[in-house]
Formats: sequence, C-alpha cells, structure tokens
Amino acid sequence: MNTPAPDLPMVVPAEGLPARVRIHEVGARDGLQNEKATVPTAVKAEFVRRLAGTGLTTIEATSFVHPTWVPQLADAEELYPAVADLPVELPVLVPNERGLDRALALGVRRVAVFASATESFAKANLNRTVDEALAMFEPVVRRAKAEDVHVRGYLSMCFGDPWEGAVPVPQVVKVCRALLDMGCDELSLGDTIGVATPGHVTALLTALTGAGVPVSALAVHFHDTYGQALANTLAALRQGVGTVDASAGGLGGCPYAKSATGNLATEDLVWMLRGLGIDTGVDLGRLVATSVWMAAHLGRPSPSRTVRALSHQEQ
Repeated sequence: MNTPAPDLPMVVPAEGLPARVRIHEVGARDGLQNEKATVPTAVKAEFVRRLAGTGLTTIEATSFVHPTWVPQLADAEELYPAVADLPVELPVLVPNERGLDRALALGVRRVAVFASATESFAKANLNRTVDEALAMFEPVVRRAKAEDVHVRGYLSMCFGDPWEGAVPVPQVVKVCRALLDMGCDELSLGDTIGVATPGHVTALLTALTGAGVPVSALAVHFHDTYGQALANTLAALRQGVGTVDASAGGLGGCPYAKSATGNLATEDLVWMLRGLGIDTGVDLGRLVATSVWMAAHLGRPSPSRTVRALSHQEQ
C-alpha cells in the first residue's frame, strides 16, 4: 500500500460547505448488482463488514427484488442476517410490498424505493409509467412508515435519459414532491447515466428548495461516465446537501441503462472532502484496502483513481 505523506492532501477549507458529510455507501448493493459473475454470499458479507470497519455509518446491504430481475442479489435473505449485528445503518431496496414483507421479516429498519423521473426508464426498469410506479410505491411507503421504518426514495434519470435526452427540471421536481408527499424521509437524486454538470446540479437543487423540498432531505448520487461526479458533488455541497452516495472502489452501474458506468468512488470522494476539511469519519487507508480486497475477488483492478494511487494497482 502506498501511503502519502501524512499532511496530504493539504487541508484548505472553502466557505459555504458543510462541516460534515454523511456518505451513503452503495457498493454492496448498487456496486455488485451489475456484476456478471456471481459473488458468493460470504464474500458480500465480509465486504459489508470491512466497509463498516472503515467508519462508514450507512451501508446499503442488498435489495429484496425478484431474483429474475437482479440475480446477483438473490441471496438477500441469507446476506442480511449475516451482517445485521453490525453497529451501522443497513438500508435495503424494496421494489414492492412483497419486497417490504421480506425485509420486515428480517427486522430491517431502513428501506428504499426506486422511482424514475422519466417515462422511458420507468418502463425499462419497472415496466410501468411514472404514475403507475408511484402508485405501486404508495402502500409500500405507507406500511413502512406505520412500522416506524425509515424510507429513502431513489429517483433515477434526474439529469438525462438515454432514450429521452434532457430531462426538464420541473419534471424532476414534480416526482420528487410526489415521493416526499407520499412519506419518504429522504430523496436521492440520481444522475444514472452520468451526464450532469455543475450548473445543472445547482439549477435542480435551487428548483427543489423553491418547491418546498428541504435540502436536509436530499442526497445526491452521481455516476462518473463523463468524469463529472466530483465536480457535481461539490456543486451540491455548495447548495447545502450533506449526504452523498458513493461506491467503494467505484463499483457499479445500472443493469437497465447500458450507458451507466461506475458510481462515484467512495475513496475519491473522501480524498476531496479531506482536502476541504470536511469530516466523514472514514479511515481512507482501511477503505482503500477493502476495495483492493474486493477487486481481487472480482478479478480486476478498481476504477477508483485514489485506490490506484494509494495501492499501486495496475492502470
């Protein structure tokens, strides 16, 4: 492992940024769901445990979807109990009431539903219209809240869609408001194909707060397809967003959007935030070691620039 000088990166705070950022780690779910080879349950459980050992406090564990949809996550019933003792938040994805039933049976306390800002992706991902998908989620959210379970609403295609192109900001705001009004505690704004730029991020967040959406309820989820994920994250932080989704080692994509490449790498995010003097509570050395370990299991080097720089992985 290549350890940089202890005073690197140099800490130079910038005005108008949060003092602390909560990283919502998605590597174990979003990161692994698109892998071609099956990752053994024991390896997934060890991955989650190692991630918890880095200081991450929110680690998305798995998804209670039908195995036909996402075969990589077919072992949710086996995986969740194997990590449920960890002292961290372990949210899971639930696509419908059946998924919620499965999650609640295992004592899950944080769930997420997955909506779309566009009709084309709603059709590809859920085989429903946007409104039909929202109608499907309504009883899921209602029942979860009745059980005092925290609900996150993911919203895909907030910044662009591979079939429809540019997505009007008011269209995104409308679906966000619907999810909040339904009872979601938190919204994660997804740049599913990685086409966002900082000005677009600023415009959407400004429109959302103007529509009465509290910035405290917002998270951002950027993909690095065009190398914009960190720049977009910084733009979101300047608007007051304090929760950022990221994936250890930069793993992941979206099985229903072929142009979606890897998520923002958690290590790259931590490096930037450390340089800005923003607290994450994450031990970068342990995180890099965890991603190197998982990359070895997957048989390829991590796409994270920071992982490669600190571990001498092949470029």
